[in-house]
Amino acid sequence: MKYNLRKCHLKKFFRSKLALALPVTFLILFVSTLGIVAFTYFFSVERINAQGTTLKVSTAKQNMLSLDDAVVSTMWQPGSQTTYDFSDSGGQLKIEPTSNLLTLSITSPEIQDPIFNASIGKVVYVLPYSGSSETGLYLKGDARVITKQTGSSLSQLGIKNGLEHPEIQLRYRPSVTYALGGVEDGRAVNNIRIYISNLNSSNSFSLFGKLPLQAICGSTELTTKDYQVSTGVDSFVISAVLDGVSGTVSVPISSTPQGAEIHLEIVICHVSIERWIH
Repeated sequence: MKYNLRKCHLKKFFRSKLALALPVTFLILFVSTLGIVAFTYFFSVERINAQGTTLKVSTAKQNMLSLDDAVVSTMWQPGSQTTYDFSDSGGQLKIEPTSNLLTLSITSPEIQDPIFNASIGKVVYVLPYSGSSETGLYLKGDARVITKQTGSSLSQLGIKNGLEHPEIQLRYRPSVTYALGGVEDGRAVNNIRIYISNLNSSNSFSLFGKLPLQAICGSTELTTKDYQVSTGVDSFVISAVLDGVSGTVSVPISSTPQGAEIHLEIVICHVSIERWIH
């Protein structure tokens, strides 16, 4: 009798533990499943947001490339104009005509002369936050602030660090060409031309959203200077500082026993970027 009672109590004990274990097991499974669902949802939302930001950055790049094409299509053609609808990429477009200071000077063993000092403007698009902003990437052109015009792009379009967010910056760097021009008064003539694209006639503004824009070539301006050097001068260095970054271009000089004549031309193309009213 006592044995049967003890056996009965043991059965009740094990049944009570089993009855407690089942709800606990279900609770653990429920919490685990809820955690997995929450993690999956959070990961999916983050991935969708990241893809959305990547798409906006990609659209902003294309916008700036297309705007550059519109500006370049009007250069060196006074009176020409073109329009472009800059789509909304979630960032801020800034036209900064008074920024981007350019200084130019020429140097040879016999000459040192500053020839240009003015702000030539730039266009900035402040990107929305991006974990992968590709800072340092050039969409067009490269890091050189002055080039020889042998297939090099006047445009310098790159992604740089801004005050708060990465920025796509569009500006135009000077370009140099040179050619021999025969002999004059016994001296070899060297023709050097520097092209400068100037945006400082644009109206300054900073706006979000979709923006219809217009690029207008207002005028071109020509300035000339002449120098004479002795026969020992075989090169001519043009130094540039653009927005604080320095660079140089070396131009070979041909001469006769009487020396060389250097004919320098500075050609400035004034292009403005304005808001366009349909």
